[in-house]
Amino acid sequence: MNYQHAFHAGNFADVHKHVVLTRVLEHLRAKPAAFRVIDSHAGAGRYDLLGPEATRTGEWHDGIERVLAQRQPGTVRVSDGSSPQALLEPYLKIIAALNPAGALRVYPGSPLVAKALLRPQDRLIACELEPRARAALVAVLRGEPRAKVLAIDGWMALNANVPPKERRGVVLIDPPYEDAGDFMRLSGAFHEAHRKWPTGIYLLWYPIKDRAAPEALARRLLRLDVPKMLRCEITLRAPSADGGLVGSGLIVVNPPFRLADELKILLPALGGMFSPTSGHQLDWLTVEHAPRR
Repeated sequence: MNYQHAFHAGNFADVHKHVVLTRVLEHLRAKPAAFRVIDSHAGAGRYDLLGPEATRTGEWHDGIERVLAQRQPGTVRVSDGSSPQALLEPYLKIIAALNPAGALRVYPGSPLVAKALLRPQDRLIACELEPRARAALVAVLRGEPRAKVLAIDGWMALNANVPPKERRGVVLIDPPYEDAGDFMRLSGAFHEAHRKWPTGIYLLWYPIKDRAAPEALARRLLRLDVPKMLRCEITLRAPSADGGLVGSGLIVVNPPFRLADELKILLPALGGMFSPTSGHQLDWLTVEHAPRR
């Protein structure tokens, strides 16, 4: 695997993904019972935004930097779920804790986002096969008894780690999409995991470069016997001939109650922070649970 997430850390897709992950974890934390986070393609866990990779692309300038520039911590009431800033605040606090000097330099991967929201009874399984990324992840999580790093292929990890003994939790499936077949593997691997643990929450992330692959993924998922699937996308612009990344998509399986209402508030707010030409989509993939029009 040649993919290095350090080139893309903190970009708009990372922010979208991690904001939704944070909202899901906030809902899981609302009940005292323990939960488990399973991260199938965990990466290095921590990224230097002033390092050579992130500096070369500069993608974080149009992602996390834009969101932080519009943060208004002095006016946020965290109990007010109708405010985009209140809904973003748990995520932004994680970023701020990693950058105590104030200047933005460090951006977390999903394992560090999850770790920040674990309680004493909760656990994290982070799977990473690439040796350098795994070594970095082990160093990042060293001394954390609630977290375990597994040297296992992310696709195999899904079936091997569900259901967790806690019987509550979330599985993040976030492959690098180096291989065009990853879109096909996503639906198949999810289906196998879901058959073993149908009550778990699953976050299926995918890049949007054109509409063909995401729509084909949605059609495959609709053929599965899965009752609750919420799709949320942010697009910065229309697809172009160069095939570059224009959007970020997440399908949330078994979304927590009220997550859909939160995303109605968050998606347009985030999109507006990223680009004045942005668009968003929020819909139910399952007919039985589709909202009435």
